[in-house]
Amino acid sequence: MHPGFYSHAKENSMNNRGFTLIELMIVIAIIGILASIAVPQYGNYIKRAKYSEVISLAANYKTEVGVCADDKNGVQGCNAGVEGISHGISAPTGFVESITVVDGVITATGTQEVASGVYKLDPSYDLATYTLTWSVDTAVANSCSSLGICKN
Repeated sequence: MHPGFYSHAKENSMNNRGFTLIELMIVIAIIGILASIAVPQYGNYIKRAKYSEVISLAANYKTEVGVCADDKNGVQGCNAGVEGISHGISAPTGFVESITVVDGVITATGTQEVASGVYKLDPSYDLATYTLTWSVDTAVANSCSSLGICKN
């Protein structure tokens, strides 16, 4: 055996020891930081996905209010259960706590699972052009937009 072989083999075995404790702690810290950012964002994403059911059911009433507004030349009297508008929802259904329609204003409220967010749609009927436009009321208490679970 060559005399330098033993010393060369010993150096290689000392250089290939694996990760140090500091390196492992740094990797764990980085994973912890990423997880602390990702987990809350994922929870908010899930809440928004569930709240889409509230928005979807409220959108069904928009068409019915539009037909009523065309028939009446305005939204006065366009209420849930009359003038071709479906009855409102008064018992929880999925993630929807309630939906009401009063004079064309659609108010949908989510269950506690979606922070009881309120999605209120205000109609504006233009008699000159016979058009109905909608706006989301963000000033209402507990509005879904202030909770970050819907867009304006």
